[in-house]
Amino acid sequence: MAADPRFHRAGAALTLAEAAAAAGGELVGGDPARLVSGVGPLHEAGPEAVSFLDNRRYLPQLASTRAGAVVIARDFAARVPEGVAAIIVANPYLGFGRVARRLFPMPPPRPGIHPTAVIAPGATIGEGVEIGPYAVVEEGAEIGAGCAIGPHAVIGAGVVLGEGCRIGAHASLSHCVAGRLVVLHPGARIGQEGFGFAVTPEGRFETMPQLGRVLLGDAVEVGANACVDRGSQGDTVLGAGTRLDNLVQIGHNVRTGRACVLVSQVGISGSTVLGDGVQMGGQSGTSGHLTIGDRAQVAAQSGVMSDVGAGEVVGGSPAWPLRETLRAFATLRKLAAKPAAKG
Repeated sequence: MAADPRFHRAGAALTLAEAAAAAGGELVGGDPARLVSGVGPLHEAGPEAVSFLDNRRYLPQLASTRAGAVVIARDFAARVPEGVAAIIVANPYLGFGRVARRLFPMPPPRPGIHPTAVIAPGATIGEGVEIGPYAVVEEGAEIGAGCAIGPHAVIGAGVVLGEGCRIGAHASLSHCVAGRLVVLHPGARIGQEGFGFAVTPEGRFETMPQLGRVLLGDAVEVGANACVDRGSQGDTVLGAGTRLDNLVQIGHNVRTGRACVLVSQVGISGSTVLGDGVQMGGQSGTSGHLTIGDRAQVAAQSGVMSDVGAGEVVGGSPAWPLRETLRAFATLRKLAAKPAAKG
């Protein structure tokens, strides 16, 4: 199915030569001047569209595709049917994504402040900023050039946004300093009070002051309804390029390295430190005050209760090295399959 123009506004068509350049690949078997204007899956794409293949299970669809061009690895290029151009790349999914972004570019901000928006007199608004209906920008906030602030979003007092940030509808930021090109999807919450309290002798809870900030590095992306608590004494830090999926929870004083990926419903307890390139699967979580090393991977639904070394792959609850966890599960299944001993 072609991208619905009501929601996805197409840019200019590309020649096959331009599409190959965007993908960073080599064009084989097509007229370089031929135009393509859309994208689609192999079984639906027509002659005006670009598709891709990065999994051999879809080779039968490749054989019958009518796409104008297919972004594909060299190993499968000979399987592209006659009349379909091949764009040969090392990483077809990445190459296809770059072509798709050229054909459907992110809409630029529409500079201007909606009449219903509330902007404090002491706020600083950069050039070319779009501020949508009912958005609030509080005293002392600084909005960098080219930012887009969605409807009902709240930019709290003193918050700093670097250039080119995009803040989705109903998202809110407080106690936050953000770099360039940060993206918050709708409903994201940044900088709220962390979950810290002491218990009185009478058994009541007394909230501890949360006096830190949230620091978001360049190109951090936070999914819909995800939450990042501010630090209690120090800061909560998300390293440049880190991506949080929807419904992720980051506790106070957590620090991530660069380019971490945390999938939906991940929860990181307070003061845990993640190295560069850490990946955590959906619904996994950590206890507090841990260190997870560079490029470590945590399987979905795992419970991490001790430090994880650089490059380790862990799974289960409690999380062990993944191979050990899988062996343990296999042993448990064998035990469960044995007939019960007669007494």
